[in-house]
Amino acid sequence: MADSSPYLTATARAYDAVADLYADLARNSLDRLPLDRATVAVFAELVRAAGPRPVVEAGCGPGYMTAHLRDLGLDAFGVDLSPALLDIARRDFPGLRFELGSMDALDVADGELGGLISWYSMIHVPPAELPPYFAEFRRVLAPGGHLLVGFFESEGEPVTEFDHKVTPAYRWPIDELAALARKEGFVEVGRILREPLEDERFRRGHLLMRAATPGDAD
Repeated sequence: MADSSPYLTATARAYDAVADLYADLARNSLDRLPLDRATVAVFAELVRAAGPRPVVEAGCGPGYMTAHLRDLGLDAFGVDLSPALLDIARRDFPGLRFELGSMDALDVADGELGGLISWYSMIHVPPAELPPYFAEFRRVLAPGGHLLVGFFESEGEPVTEFDHKVTPAYRWPIDELAALARKEGFVEVGRILREPLEDERFRRGHLLMRAATPGDAD
């Protein structure tokens, strides 16, 4: 990652430093989140219905979501910046593929994927740097392929930086994030706003999009 942007390097180093603790906290996090699981299940159903194409978790961390996608019947693999988190993912889920890389430069051919999930993994990207991520997601998805983005929602405020426990992060208005995706060739399928649980600080947003097809321009 020597040629990566400073914020990517900083993010990777921050997660490397707390990899074991972060993995322990994240590993079973879906168990108590039925709305989150339901959203991911809808994403998986749509991807399966479109045909047998691989799916990437962009920013997979310790790999628990990639494994969940596999359990939902998807041909899933993960990509992450943090070597330490990838070591944990490979140890915990030896049957899955995990690669070192950045979400904005995926080692995937144009139109190869049937789905892409970014589950609270773009939250550390500075706002001005975010549009190229959606452009990259559109590049690697087949027409009609589905994108699911999980993020912290700003609850009526503009894009807001906050003191994430690992490294600085951003909360987004859901309408603004959806508009960025539309500009890069996505069509919105659905959205969920979930209020925080007792031990959570912020509202959660989930955007389900699909890569535009020629018919969408009509």
